[in-house]
Amino acid sequence: MSKRIKIKALLESNETNIDVTVKGWVRTFRNNQFIALNDGSTNNNVQVVVDFENTDAALLKRITTGAALSITGTVVESIGKGQKIDIKAKEIEILGDSDPEKYPLQPKKHSLEFLREIAHLRFRTNTFGAIFRVRNSLSFAIHKFFQERGFVYLHTPVITASDAEGAGETFHVTNFDLDNIPRTDTNEIDYKQDFFGKATNLTVSGQLEGELGAMALSDIYTFGPTFRAENSNTTRHLAEFWMIEPEMAFYDLDDNMDLAEGLLKYVIKYALDNNREDIEFLTQRLQEEEKQKPQNERSEMSLLEKLQFCLDNDFVRLTYTEAIDILKDSTPNKKKKFQYLVEGWGTDLQSEHERYLVEKHFKKPVILTDYPKEIKAFYMRQNDDGKTVRAMDILFPGIGEIVGGSQREERLEKLEQRMDEMGIPKDELWWYLDTRRFGACPHAGFGLGFERLVLFVTGMGNIRDVIPFPRFPKNAEF
Repeated sequence: MSKRIKIKALLESNETNIDVTVKGWVRTFRNNQFIALNDGSTNNNVQVVVDFENTDAALLKRITTGAALSITGTVVESIGKGQKIDIKAKEIEILGDSDPEKYPLQPKKHSLEFLREIAHLRFRTNTFGAIFRVRNSLSFAIHKFFQERGFVYLHTPVITASDAEGAGETFHVTNFDLDNIPRTDTNEIDYKQDFFGKATNLTVSGQLEGELGAMALSDIYTFGPTFRAENSNTTRHLAEFWMIEPEMAFYDLDDNMDLAEGLLKYVIKYALDNNREDIEFLTQRLQEEEKQKPQNERSEMSLLEKLQFCLDNDFVRLTYTEAIDILKDSTPNKKKKFQYLVEGWGTDLQSEHERYLVEKHFKKPVILTDYPKEIKAFYMRQNDDGKTVRAMDILFPGIGEIVGGSQREERLEKLEQRMDEMGIPKDELWWYLDTRRFGACPHAGFGLGFERLVLFVTGMGNIRDVIPFPRFPKNAEF
């Protein structure tokens, strides 16, 4: 097994007249002579030339699309177009057969809808090979960014008794026999008899626990799965998704924005530097897709141009109040083209409003700050005006909100007052309030939805296509 060379490494080396062993899956087999072999290390196949006249006919019959092969042969300069080298096969071993009558991925164009139904096989297509190599690079780059800056990677719990956002859209965790749930004298569920002795759920955010870490370690980040039981069947929502949540002691909102902008630029640049080939393929795929759209719905920039544009431009920073004024006076609002009209201050901005600001008005990524406290979470630091909080959202073209964060409220009395106003039980979050009792300091943090980042960098249109096995209402397949 150790003799094997990956196809990407082979194609990048200029050596010929050497013997190599490659292993992979058959993409196509033409004229009983040319195998296009792929091992997932790159979208590019290596062409294997078979001496079919001196090869067992029974073996040739088994070389079908999807079959796994081990091939040893000599690397030679290719005389065909489209590839620099070929492998002249000396030995061909079938590692796994693939029945062409039943294998669903034949060499033709498949719709993304069809591929979602066979998500266990879609990695084998060029599109999904490129997406998941880019996802891998972005994941690595996120760790690299924080590690280079001295952050501590903290694992926050997946099972928790708190709902950090106070939204109540959680998945419950229990080991009760659902046909025989114990109840109290007042017929309420008796959680004292449950595994953890209280009601628990899958986490919606690691932020609150992250803050505990930051109050001792200064700078921490989480990177893990989070869960929302929202009944949202949209192209932007998942029930299970990954979040990056840094929390930093001694940071204010400006520090927070600088870090978030720096992170986004760093990871986009890393993907461009390390996955150029995949991003070029995805750029081409998107251009083909956009040809089906009316001219006015097509992007002004290609995927590659859009990514480079984010690196070359500072993000525009403005307050929520300034944004509302722009939206109120905008043509789509005046002509009632927005689905949700912007009536005035206090409106909760929708994706269409965020995208208008980014794509039409500024034509740059935008950071909005200082939102009304009524539409934001309890833990955000209150401004002196009594109406707004030190929140910030980063808005990206094609996506809308990609990062949400804030300077956290470090003043105990202000935090308790806000929790009372919002009906959040202080006794359940006693441990969180302790960070404000013992050595409180200004601190800030944000959450970056990883799948939304991957969506942006790959140019895909549906969030279900950038996570290996999407979880959404009525779907937990694979």
